[in-house]
Amino acid sequence: MTYQETLTYLYEQLPMFTRIGSAAIKKDLTNTLALCEALNHPQTQFKSIHVAGTNGKGSTSHMLASILQEAGYKTGLYTSPHLIDFRERIKVNGEMISEQKVVDFVSKYQSLFEEIKPSFFEWTVALCFHHFAQEKVDIAIIETGLGGRLDSTNVIKPILSVITNIGWDHTDLLGDTLAKIAHEKAGIIKSEIPVIIGEHQEETFPVFMGKAKAEVSQITLAMQKINILYFNSSINHSAFDVQFQYGLYWKNVFCDLNGIYQERNIRTVLACLEPLRNSEFQINEQQVRDGLSFVKKNTGLMGRWQILGKDPLIICDTGHNVNGIEYVVKQLSMQTFNHLHMVIGMVKDKDIAKVLNLLPKNATYYFTKANIPRALNETDLQAQAASFQLHGKSYTSVKIALDAAKATAKQNDLIFIGGSTFVVAEAV
Repeated sequence: MTYQETLTYLYEQLPMFTRIGSAAIKKDLTNTLALCEALNHPQTQFKSIHVAGTNGKGSTSHMLASILQEAGYKTGLYTSPHLIDFRERIKVNGEMISEQKVVDFVSKYQSLFEEIKPSFFEWTVALCFHHFAQEKVDIAIIETGLGGRLDSTNVIKPILSVITNIGWDHTDLLGDTLAKIAHEKAGIIKSEIPVIIGEHQEETFPVFMGKAKAEVSQITLAMQKINILYFNSSINHSAFDVQFQYGLYWKNVFCDLNGIYQERNIRTVLACLEPLRNSEFQINEQQVRDGLSFVKKNTGLMGRWQILGKDPLIICDTGHNVNGIEYVVKQLSMQTFNHLHMVIGMVKDKDIAKVLNLLPKNATYYFTKANIPRALNETDLQAQAASFQLHGKSYTSVKIALDAAKATAKQNDLIFIGGSTFVVAEAV
């Protein structure tokens, strides 16, 4: 099979959460463990950092990878979902796995897949572990897909666990309270492995403390270790000073990821430095500065407050749940423009009413849908939005909606594209 034929085979044969939703989720680690056993346990052949959280885990993972690359370590990075090319999920030092390696892996283990019947995500995790072991990476950053406790990635024993934050997302699968969701994320906390918690939340921190105590794991709250000062997010980058708990003070640090929400992610990343150094990873100040300055260049990260055009300014962001949209709306309120145009699409299994309630009313909307089965029909979205005083027309594709916005917007207007990762994927 060619690369495209291989992907088509996988999409058709293996249930995929990003396309069909919760029906694709396997409720235990049996399939992943079976795949890993057949592959000679590749997940045990490299060191790793495990990253979970409702929001921010993608940016955090990419920043960590960039810093480790700048420090001279061969660094694997596993994230999901992808925006344009499936191979974005699996990278070594910013380079995507080759098309031929994907084809060869599927060809070699096709009968194994048909016997075990894994989900698309389970198969992808197995490929990731296999690739990182073959490449002999020094360390891999492994981002969970959904939750933590029963996530396919949770067969690794990392040197560090990171939980960015807890918010309202996938409540049908993870639980209907923040404490229940935290319980699922806390599943990545392993025996005697240190854990970094990105944000302190009254409902969730006791859950993490309890799990860490049970596992005899040192727990660190990022905001107690790292103080970010004078944080400023411009169109091009973020700039800030950093004060460490033990007295160090870094002035004029820059990060090429903009967006006010990156402040908390940067704090979380910097809190990881001490346990990494304790695990014999030598990382100095300049390498951290360079790693933060060149995240996009080093890792290829896309979709985080990304500028797609100017005159008019066109920005996209993958924030798609209540917490993510809150930050998007706050960031939009800080921009200068004459009129706001919102190209918006969502998937059916999100808390649509809560998200719509957050969106700005003084904007022109272009309701659309991504080309996946989970996408909410654009006319249904338009009808629901009307009850929140959000008005505009509906369009059958992201491209048509964006073209309409471009045709309408004036030079000093702003066009925002978002509501769903999959809408952004069709715009970048």
